[in-house]
Amino acid sequence: MRFWLFAITFILLATPVLAAVPTQEEPIAVLRALDKMTARVEELDVPINQPLKFGTIMITVRTCRITPPEETPEAAAYLEVGEFKPGEKDTPVFHGWMFASSPALSAMEHPIYDIWVIGCKAAPASPPTK
Repeated sequence: MRFWLFAITFILLATPVLAAVPTQEEPIAVLRALDKMTARVEELDVPINQPLKFGTIMITVRTCRITPPEETPEAAAYLEVGEFKPGEKDTPVFHGWMFASSPALSAMEHPIYDIWVIGCKAAPASPPTK
């Protein structure tokens, strides 16, 4: 009995406490899209809440978050992807978080298209007016 009490106490004391890593939201998600039929690969800059058409799918990014520079690099985006076909109602294909460091963790399952997150970025600075 003492051994188990000692072992449990040791495990609890030796386990590091994981702190929540702060993230910051950026207005543009950088995605890579593959059309498997044509082997076309494109890097897409998708602004938050502005749908973008790629082939027969419509991609909407709801949020894109990155870790600050002093943390381990990571980008994550919440995507909603729907497929549209002429004469049919739009069909949801994917909705959920995608992580740049683990694209297979939450992959979009589609026979023709692959989408994955590359990163997030700030909006381009507008040129100064004279």
